[in-house]
Amino acid sequence: MTDCRDEHAICALLHRYAELVDSGDFASMAALFTDADILIGETVVGHGAAHVEQMFRTMVILHADGTPRTRHLITNPIIEFDGPDRARVRSCYTVLQPREGRIDIIASGRHHDTVVRAGNGWTFASRDYSLLDFTGDTSDHLRSGPSTVPS
Repeated sequence: MTDCRDEHAICALLHRYAELVDSGDFASMAALFTDADILIGETVVGHGAAHVEQMFRTMVILHADGTPRTRHLITNPIIEFDGPDRARVRSCYTVLQPREGRIDIIASGRHHDTVVRAGNGWTFASRDYSLLDFTGDTSDHLRSGPSTVPS
C-alpha cells in the first residue's frame, strides 16, 4: 500500500535528479537510471546509467566551475500508482541560466517517468525525453540543438 511517504520519496527523486544535473555530477545523476529505459516518444533509444551519463556528457556544456550553470525547477508532479511498487509520474521542468546580468528561461517541458520501488526508496524505470514545450537560447547549455534537450 502506498502513502504520503511514497509520494514524498518520489518527489525527492525528481528533485535529486535536478540537483545532480545542476551540480554537473552526471555520474551520480545517471545512477538514478541504473535499470531505466530512455525514450524519445514511444521509442526506446537507450537503457541504463551508462547511456544517460554519455548522453549528458555529449550534449551538455560544463563551464569552468564544472557545472552547466543551470537551475532545473521541477514542478507540478502528478503521481499515479500502479500498485505498491510502481508509479507513473508526470511533472514539469523549467531550466534557468544566468546570462549578462539576468536570468533567462532556456527550456521548459514535461517529464513522463515510470518509477519503481527499489529497496527502501524509489528509482527510475523509464523517462521520456521528447516533451520539450518551449526553448530559449540554449547556446551556453547544449552542444547540439534543443530538439534533443536532456533536461
